[in-house]
Amino acid sequence: MSSEPGKNRFIARRRRKANCRLCSYLCGIEVFSEGNKIVKIKPDPERYPYNEGIVNGCRRFHSNVEFLYHPERINYPLKRKGERGSGQWQQISWEDALDEIAERLLELKAQFGGETLATSIGGPHTTFWPLHRFLNLFGSPNNMGIGQICWNPSIWVNSLTFGWPLENEIDPETTECLILWGVNPAESDNSLFWRTVLAYSRTGKPLIVVDPRRTRTAALATQWLAPRPGSDAALALGLLQVIINEQLIDAAFIEQWCHGFSQLRDRVRAYTPTHTAELTGIPAAQIIAAARSYGQARPASIFHGRGIDQIGANSMQVHRGIACLKGVTGNVDRRGASLVSERPDYIPEIDLELTERLSAEQRSKQLGRERILLQSYAGYERLTQETMKHGKRLPARYLTSAQPNLVWRAMLNGVPYPIRAMIVSGSNPLLSQADSRLIERALRNLELSVSLELFHNPVTALSDYVLPMAGSLERPVLQTNAGVANLAYGGPAAIEPLFERRTDFAFWRDLGIRCGQNREWPWQTFTDSLEDIVAPLGMDWAGFCQTGLYCPPPSYGKHEQLQQAGQPGFATVSGKVELYSELLAELGAEPLPQHQACAKPTAEFPLTLISGGRKQPYWASSFRQLQTLKKNNQQPEAEISLETASDLGFVDGQEVYVETARGRAKFTLKICAMKEQVVNVDYGWWFPDQDLTEPHLGGLFEANANLLTQADIEDADPLLGQWKYNDIPCRIYPVDSEKSDLSENCSLSEA
Repeated sequence: MSSEPGKNRFIARRRRKANCRLCSYLCGIEVFSEGNKIVKIKPDPERYPYNEGIVNGCRRFHSNVEFLYHPERINYPLKRKGERGSGQWQQISWEDALDEIAERLLELKAQFGGETLATSIGGPHTTFWPLHRFLNLFGSPNNMGIGQICWNPSIWVNSLTFGWPLENEIDPETTECLILWGVNPAESDNSLFWRTVLAYSRTGKPLIVVDPRRTRTAALATQWLAPRPGSDAALALGLLQVIINEQLIDAAFIEQWCHGFSQLRDRVRAYTPTHTAELTGIPAAQIIAAARSYGQARPASIFHGRGIDQIGANSMQVHRGIACLKGVTGNVDRRGASLVSERPDYIPEIDLELTERLSAEQRSKQLGRERILLQSYAGYERLTQETMKHGKRLPARYLTSAQPNLVWRAMLNGVPYPIRAMIVSGSNPLLSQADSRLIERALRNLELSVSLELFHNPVTALSDYVLPMAGSLERPVLQTNAGVANLAYGGPAAIEPLFERRTDFAFWRDLGIRCGQNREWPWQTFTDSLEDIVAPLGMDWAGFCQTGLYCPPPSYGKHEQLQQAGQPGFATVSGKVELYSELLAELGAEPLPQHQACAKPTAEFPLTLISGGRKQPYWASSFRQLQTLKKNNQQPEAEISLETASDLGFVDGQEVYVETARGRAKFTLKICAMKEQVVNVDYGWWFPDQDLTEPHLGGLFEANANLLTQADIEDADPLLGQWKYNDIPCRIYPVDSEKSDLSENCSLSEA
């Protein structure tokens, strides 16, 4: 009990279970309220991750109360009443906003077809399947995000190679070698994964970190490999060459379970340590040592992250190389190495998104379908023929999402058809997607722009309607990894949404009903849908929330069990681990991993850019309004090595411009341990304290890494349509130099 000062009454303190929603881990927490006000939160040791120290060590977790009651949160539906970017809004009811949005969407659909609507989705307060469901029923193939350079590559490659996605494992007791490739959990995770890496590092067993920067993760490594950005596929092929040449392979596993070993052996023969060193900039001795550490260990595990998802055409190639490393060493579906995931026991996302309701005619309007082989409906349907050998279907809308550059172009020039409307759900594409100048022009050219958001940002400033979303503590959550694994975790809301905030599910349902989708939205609330999703588990939503986790014990060696039952061990064309991909060969693509030449520095742009660096405690561009997350004097930084700084005459703390052929952005220079001739810039920077009206847009054009990038389809990978955030030629120069007189952030591509 607690008393309110100055009053002779007592207010009971209530305790509820809930989940943090400030990243995708959804850690279990306990929430304490007095009256209708939340006054305290603490970790829940009875729910995932079952460790109070992990949750207490996260700064985001401690900001939940500030986040909930922040004075800058969007609390009511808003409609633009002035020019776009003027910052003039009028409050409007939810019903009027939904009526007007639906009416305009149906008018545009009647004029241009369902494909005239595009969406951009992100997180961490979004649920993807309601958006996908709405789009399929509306008739649009144009959902968009950054899946091609985050998550999709590993899902595609592992499904092509093993017949289904893998979950990589770290068991400090069992795993004998661990490779962390292009992933920095010290900054990107800060949860159970990072703590497990720390525990493994204390065993003294080989820990190999592949990263051009000596990050906090790399500082733990027994071997740090610093490749030239974009050369990771060459490194994978070089490791394979040593492992195969020195017979560090699992010959029995290859003989029985791998397809195409002889072709792979021939492919990697040229990637000697000397040649690989020339391509990657890693000394040959380090390549040999790393290959031996991994090849001699059983079991061994490889984790990878966005660092290799963001290197364009070489991304799929390094993923294929890593898959082959697992295959030739037998580290497949083996404890302490990897696990071939099971299909979900609950209702998977593929059944919730209703992709089968999108007609063949509308599927044929997918942008880029004629040049993107895999990230297309045709590619997805061909792969599904294989995964269905084991009765498994991947979520469709992620793996068929549109190539963003084509969406923005269609907004501007109407080719191959006009995209005139867009709904942005928590993704802030002006900060999170390549070529911010192009995106700004495209957003200005729309006839209808809607943002579902928590706080105002540069995208809401250019919107016609801004609708207030429920955030952490205000909405139930369920994470299912898109249905590619038999894992689900989450929990209930701690409090009903404040003011007039609503869940994104409520928006899509109510909009869908207004657009004639009544029969396909049988649930009244988001919680009602969660009841149905978990029902096949033999429990209701309240029962699920008691533990907040469904995770059956893993089983290994499933390929052997399947073979004994008369089924193919792996759901691939050959029924084996496809080192040589028959499906890729069928599509006319390269069936073996290969290295494609990296971008070459020039006299004008002599350095190489990495543009996707994350730093705690922010989540991409999110949460920059929260005082509990701000660090004193924290600034957007550009990192270079001491050797590079000395060669160029720079000093630590100097203000510099980083410039590419696309534009420039301003950063504070930080000298640190990393690959020479490489520049790493912080990602997601804008300044909520600055003016959000035109032309300022919250400092969008000051330190935004995506002023430096592009996703032009002409340069994109033909398999997924991937673009580069890394391996981009650049230069740096002092802010006060003569070069600073160049026109501010002018893009060299105005098309």
